[in-house]
Amino acid sequence: MTRSAVELARDFWALMQTNDFAAVGEVLAPGFVLEWPQTKERIRGAERFARMNAEYPAHGRWQFAVNRIVGGEREAVSDVSITDGVQHARAISFFEVADGRVQRMVEYWPEPYEAPANRAHLVETMD
Repeated sequence: MTRSAVELARDFWALMQTNDFAAVGEVLAPGFVLEWPQTKERIRGAERFARMNAEYPAHGRWQFAVNRIVGGEREAVSDVSITDGVQHARAISFFEVADGRVQRMVEYWPEPYEAPANRAHLVETMD
């Protein structure tokens, strides 16, 4: 039975949590492609994906907290909080799946920013 995109996204983040980035290749297709539109970068293949994650400067082990995953059989979207204990980020990842593997991901890394003062009377601050 072929696993759904939601199941593969969950497996992807569970494997990322091990910090054994080569092991993530278990769920990636041979022609896997990751795109980061904000920086206009594309990574092709599980090997380059693993090297990029292993070589990224970190202050400790990477921790991945899945906030939410939604989707269906062929597509899923995850919202994940990521930290190495010093750096903190949030990634929104779009997964495309075929033949039981992740074929393509498009990922956004939004930067937090201060809320504009002109709407302070309309909103409440979130922690």
